[in-house]
Amino acid sequence: MDIKEFGRKGEELAAKHLAGQGYRVLEKNYRTPAGELDIVAEHKGTLVFVEVKARHGDSYGPPELAVNRHKRRQVERAALYYIMKSKKDGVPCRFDVVSISGAEGTTPRVTVIRDAFELSGGYG
Repeated sequence: MDIKEFGRKGEELAAKHLAGQGYRVLEKNYRTPAGELDIVAEHKGTLVFVEVKARHGDSYGPPELAVNRHKRRQVERAALYYIMKSKKDGVPCRFDVVSISGAEGTTPRVTVIRDAFELSGGYG
């Protein structure tokens, strides 16, 4: 399985897992000029921007470690664009990370990290 297909399958698994936890998925692979949002969802009245990271193994550490400062800033800028375009200014929001790991052919471990990071800048 190539890396794009692996990522796509990871995002599908994440969306199903989130739905099972009461999230309502609004968008998947939402593209903005600032980058892509893996999943945009609503959970208990909060707009949630979800970054999905999947890895076959832990040789490079857990998947969530790939959500570094650069990636967080990209997700933040894309989220601000989404908020502006969808006119959801003033709606509470948060950033979650879904970590998926496990060797190919095994049952993957899916971990949802709520409030994984906060908006570091402003709207400027």
